[in-house]
Amino acid sequence: MDLGFAVRLLREALMHTLLIASPVLIIGLLIGLVISIFQATTSIQEQTLTFVPKLIGIFVVIIFFGSFMIQDLMNFTHRIFLMIADMIK
Repeated sequence: MDLGFAVRLLREALMHTLLIASPVLIIGLLIGLVISIFQATTSIQEQTLTFVPKLIGIFVVIIFFGSFMIQDLMNFTHRIFLMIADMIK
């Protein structure tokens, strides 16, 4: 295993991490932004108000994108195992 292979593998792993985590992070960010704007306009400064909508939004995103996330992670893991088998030869 040379340095170029390790760098390429690390770059691919980081890209898959971003691809898998981005739907959850984006929805959490958008819901937090909407709740923050609502709190600023109504002067409600309750810190726990953001948790329930964020949890519901994140669960909905995981329900819709969960199969894509799992499939992408399984494909990447399968490729990693195939690379390990090829490196042994």
